[in-house]
Amino acid sequence: MSETLYDSFEKMGKKQNKEQVPPAAEPENKKPSSSKPSKKTPSSSTVTSPAHKSLEEAFKALDVGDLKEQLAHSQTLFPENPSVWLKDLAGYLNLHLTAPEAEPTLSSYAHDYPYCLTGKELKGVIKGLIARCGDILPDLFDHCVYTMLRELDRQSGEPLHGYRVCIQAILQDKPRIATQNLSEYLELLRSVQNRPVKCLTIMWALGQAGFFDLSQGLRVWLGIMLPVLGVKSLSSYAIAYLERLLLLHANLTKGFGIMGPKEFFPLLDFAFMPKNALSPSLQEQLRRLYPRLKVLAFGAKPESTLHTYLPSFLSRATPHCPDDMKREPFVY
Repeated sequence: MSETLYDSFEKMGKKQNKEQVPPAAEPENKKPSSSKPSKKTPSSSTVTSPAHKSLEEAFKALDVGDLKEQLAHSQTLFPENPSVWLKDLAGYLNLHLTAPEAEPTLSSYAHDYPYCLTGKELKGVIKGLIARCGDILPDLFDHCVYTMLRELDRQSGEPLHGYRVCIQAILQDKPRIATQNLSEYLELLRSVQNRPVKCLTIMWALGQAGFFDLSQGLRVWLGIMLPVLGVKSLSSYAIAYLERLLLLHANLTKGFGIMGPKEFFPLLDFAFMPKNALSPSLQEQLRRLYPRLKVLAFGAKPESTLHTYLPSFLSRATPHCPDDMKREPFVY
C-alpha cells in the first residue's frame, strides 16, 4: 500500500525524536523519589487539531487554502499515485473536523449530513479531486470504511466526520460503488455482529448510496440489512433506513426489477407472522412500508408477475396464517 504524505511526516517526526532529542541532564543534587507518581506531561511533539464544540464550527474553522496546499504538495511528491492524494484528502479532513462524534447512524440528522455542511469552496476541492480519480474511488471508499472500523477499536479513537464526508461525496457521484462488493461487506458485517457500533457504521456507509439512487439503496438493503433484520441491535436502524429510503424516493419505478420472490417473502413473513424476531412496534413499522415494497416487487405489470409469487403465497395459507397475510395474493 502506498505511503501517504501524512504517514511520511509521522515517520520523519519519530525518526527525528530518536536521533535529535538528547537525554535529559541529571540534576546535580538528586532528590529522593517521592512515593507519589509524578504526573506525565503530554509530549510537545504530538500534533492534534483543536476540538470544536460542533461540527458546523469545525467546518467554518477549516482552512481550505491550507488543504489545497497540502494536496498540491501530495501530488508533487506522488505524481503517479492518485490513491495517495485521495487518502491525504480523507486524512486531512478527518484530522481537522474534530467535533463530538454522534451515534453511528446519524439518524437524527438530514440524510446528507455531514456532507451538507461543506461550503462551496471546500465542496469544489473535494469534487474536483474525486473527478480526477474516478478509477480508484472504490479503493478510497473501502479505505474510509475500514479506517473508521479501526478507529472504533481504539480506546480514544478520532471522530470520523472526515471519512463520512468522503464516503458521501463518492457515493453522490458513483452510488454503484457501494454495491460492488456487497457479499464481502456482508461477511464483514457478520464477523463483527457482536459489535453493534461497527455493524451500524458499515450499514450507514453502504446505505448512503440509496439517497442518490433508489436501485442501489434497495440492493444495499436487500443484500446487507435484510440478512440481519432479525438481529435486535440492528433491526431498528434497518427498518428506519428503509422507511427513509422509500419516503425520499416518491417515484418507485427506478426500483423495479431489484426485488424478486426470494427477497419479497422474508419481508412478508417479518411483516405479518406473529412472534418473529422483530418487536411488535418494528413489525408494525415494517407493515406500514409493506404496500410500497409490494409495488417494488410486482413491478410495472403486477398482473404478469403475480404468477411467480402465487405458489409461495399459497404455501403460507395455513390455519395459523394471519388473516391479513391470507388476503395478500388478492390485494395489489
